Amino acid sequence: MERFFFYVFASEIRCPLLSFINKGQRSSNSLPLWLHFHRIVFKVDLSENMSLEVELQKRKTFGIVSHPDAGKTTLTEKLLLFGGAIQEAGAVKSNKIKKHATSDFMEIEKQRGISVATSVMAFEYRDKQINILDTPGHKDFAEDTYRTLTAVDSVIVVIDVAKGVEEQTEKLVKVSRMRNTPVIVFINKLDREGKEAFDLLDEIETQLDLKVTPLSWPVGMGQRFKGVYSLYENNLILFSAHGKQRDEEVIKINDLEDPVLEKNVGKMEAEELRHDIHMITSVYPEFSRDAYLNGEICPVFFGSAVNNFGVRELLDCFVDIAPNPLPRETEERWVQPDESKFTGFVFKIHANMDPKHRDRIAFLRICSGIFERNTNYYHVRQKKNLKFSNPTAFMASKKSVIDVAFPGDIIGLYDSGNFKIGDSLTEGEVLKFKGIPSFSPEQFRFVNNTDPMKTKQLNKGLDQLMDEGVAQLFTKEDNGRKIVGTVGALQFDVIQYRLKHEYGASCDYEPVNLYKACWVDSNNAAAMKEFIQRRKRDLARDTDDKLVFLAESAWTLKMAQENHPEIKFYFTSEF
Repeated sequence: MERFFFYVFASEIRCPLLSFINKGQRSSNSLPLWLHFHRIVFKVDLSENMSLEVELQKRKTFGIVSHPDAGKTTLTEKLLLFGGAIQEAGAVKSNKIKKHATSDFMEIEKQRGISVATSVMAFEYRDKQINILDTPGHKDFAEDTYRTLTAVDSVIVVIDVAKGVEEQTEKLVKVSRMRNTPVIVFINKLDREGKEAFDLLDEIETQLDLKVTPLSWPVGMGQRFKGVYSLYENNLILFSAHGKQRDEEVIKINDLEDPVLEKNVGKMEAEELRHDIHMITSVYPEFSRDAYLNGEICPVFFGSAVNNFGVRELLDCFVDIAPNPLPRETEERWVQPDESKFTGFVFKIHANMDPKHRDRIAFLRICSGIFERNTNYYHVRQKKNLKFSNPTAFMASKKSVIDVAFPGDIIGLYDSGNFKIGDSLTEGEVLKFKGIPSFSPEQFRFVNNTDPMKTKQLNKGLDQLMDEGVAQLFTKEDNGRKIVGTVGALQFDVIQYRLKHEYGASCDYEPVNLYKACWVDSNNAAAMKEFIQRRKRDLARDTDDKLVFLAESAWTLKMAQENHPEIKFYFTSEF
């Protein structure tokens, strides 16, 4: 890319400079003589700024969330099909077909048929760069999903037409609502019998606190499912259970009284559709992009992801209305995406995406400026510069090295242990990005090494898996035993599985009766020393060597706080 540099000076900024710029002279050698004797204040790379603006307008970064089995990963596959990123979708939870969802790349995900880690995928569609983050739906992996929501600019929520709004959907949408993240709802599995469409809209409004506006509407359901009518495009899309996105029959209908409607769906269904659309336009607010971007209204679409039906309408509307990269809040200030200087934060770390190479990847959300390969960037927490020779873009487990990346992009940085979740990279400015949640463990178990010959592998595996943020490791002060603390029980199975298959280490668990893990600190050294002496059997160290109090019960914690008033107890490690 050819770059044009223009120099701005501290004085003598007058017509000769403007004349020079207007003439489009490119070399400093052609500057008027009087400009050479003045101090340069700053240099503007116009081609880079223009490129940044163009790239910002192209990017759409969003997350897909849902309760388990609502069809979230299947929808992701179909979006990738439309973008030409894959040629065929995997069969999720299929024992007959030896293919699996593209976004589920860990072996345990293929076996269980669920997503247990956030996947990042990118593709181009209608000249836009679409970045998808497919998240775990299972509640035991909610922590990974919550962190992922800090890295997206909008969210698509998938709801099963038969089950409606479920527990995990409520929690995830609540996190999105806290940030006013724009939300689109996709009601899935219309080819099956389910709840009435209006009842589902009521559920969404009451349980998710979202003000809805339908932009598509089903014609029938289950055995009677004939298709969907797009209020956004004034199209009738006829349904056939084939799953091929290019075979849908689309009929343009500007007037619902047009006889062509009855001809294609039947008289009763046409009358029912007219009645429903009249009800929608009377009861629900008219769609406004500004209201959507402000989180005030939520567009709703209907379809069947497994049959690839209604997905194109969702994607086309998303490309039209979804936000470009949004500003990000730090403790110091708001970061605007069009700022010239690069900033970004790590929201996820994943070890062994490719078990053959034992690689460890830090997922970085770019917030402003342009990230360039082989450029020094400032690691704010470690206060040192780092250079990255092989930053990568993702298609699930497939990676490709990139030279540049822009705000909204999610890139992978090969990491030798420098990064933790929440770390910031900048061009020198000290910034700490806000809103990356940290959770206190709710379940605890002792870790026992069942193969003493693989102790080194076990310790390395535990250290790297803990860095991913799915669990926390505590080493007891009195006997050195290791305790894993997690948010959900299924995480224990995943850790055990990955230790075996990725590190060659084996372990089992032993129950430990604990209520809460609290980080402790004090400004009074004498009080801290006394606390450690009296409570040694209840103390442990985390992976950062911070002191942690392991409370056996709520009463134990309360008594420790009362008996040691000089000690501060924290329920998050960030203090």
